[in-house]
Amino acid sequence: MTKFRSVLHHPFLIRLLHWEYWSFNAINAWIMPYWGWLALKSRSFFFFNAANPAIENGGLLNESKKDIHRILPPGSFPISLHFSIPAQPVEVLLAMQQAALQFPVMGKPDVGGRGRGVKKLENSDELRRYVEKATLDFHIQAYIPFEQEVGIFYYRLPGQVKGQITGIVRKEFLTVKGDGIQTVRSLLQADKRGIMYVEKLEKILGSALNEIPEAGEKRLVSPYGNHARGSMFVDDSHLADDRLLTLMDSIAHQIPGFYFGRLDIRLRNWSDFLEGKDYSIIELNGAGAEPTHMYDPKHSLFFAWKEITRHWRIMQKISAMNHALGVRYLTWKEGREVFRKDKELSAKLDRMPE
Repeated sequence: MTKFRSVLHHPFLIRLLHWEYWSFNAINAWIMPYWGWLALKSRSFFFFNAANPAIENGGLLNESKKDIHRILPPGSFPISLHFSIPAQPVEVLLAMQQAALQFPVMGKPDVGGRGRGVKKLENSDELRRYVEKATLDFHIQAYIPFEQEVGIFYYRLPGQVKGQITGIVRKEFLTVKGDGIQTVRSLLQADKRGIMYVEKLEKILGSALNEIPEAGEKRLVSPYGNHARGSMFVDDSHLADDRLLTLMDSIAHQIPGFYFGRLDIRLRNWSDFLEGKDYSIIELNGAGAEPTHMYDPKHSLFFAWKEITRHWRIMQKISAMNHALGVRYLTWKEGREVFRKDKELSAKLDRMPE
């Protein structure tokens, strides 16, 4: 039995037997005919851009974080300084000084996806390397030290005052518990989830994986609320109530042209957040947002397909309503250009420093 468990404790088999580690295409390929049906109803394959008229391409692909920050309520997101490449580290440090922005900070590409190019920068040397190796325009953002991060999926039909919350995900950052003997690497390799990220963390953390945490010490290995960086997604959709919806309605009404998407939020604690205190919106994801609560390990692939198609259906309805109000869909030529540009940006994202 021990030998059998040892065989199963291998990244290839874990990935094969647990759909949450499958690629985006592997998950969605099976349900693309449903997207085709929605496109047929819309008479446009590229109906998605009408879901959020104020966001480029509705927020499906290639949207600029700089542009999104312009429409977020003032003070609702971290201080963010935007830079075009090539940038000079001394200029970035000067801008940080003028904005009273202190280390640690977060480096993020202006156009991103799945956590690529996102890096916590602890000091000026790390910032210099990030700036010099950046392959895309980027921003330097204040690090929010709150320990909790959630993603709340929200939508509102055009013309309506109240919206709906369709999912809440709580993100548990990748952490190990020391025993005073094993290295961080060994602790990760012994963990069914941690072993999936050792290879990536080797490139990011290097020799830090050789450190030996003290017995009982909880060591945060990856401070990113991203599935690709090791966070476990827990479905907390049961927390959706009238107080939370009132707060989300209040936030959404301050974001012009936003009707559909997921807000990723760092918060000190849930009770203060419900009162509108001690939180920060670190990402607003539009038409391309996934209902990430589906990645809870307790959910099946069939549950994921149900949630994805449910949200596609909502997005198509909102897009059609906005289209009837005069928001145009992308032409075939424009839509193809969006996907061509995404492929180009994705290649550059893969070369961003981590």
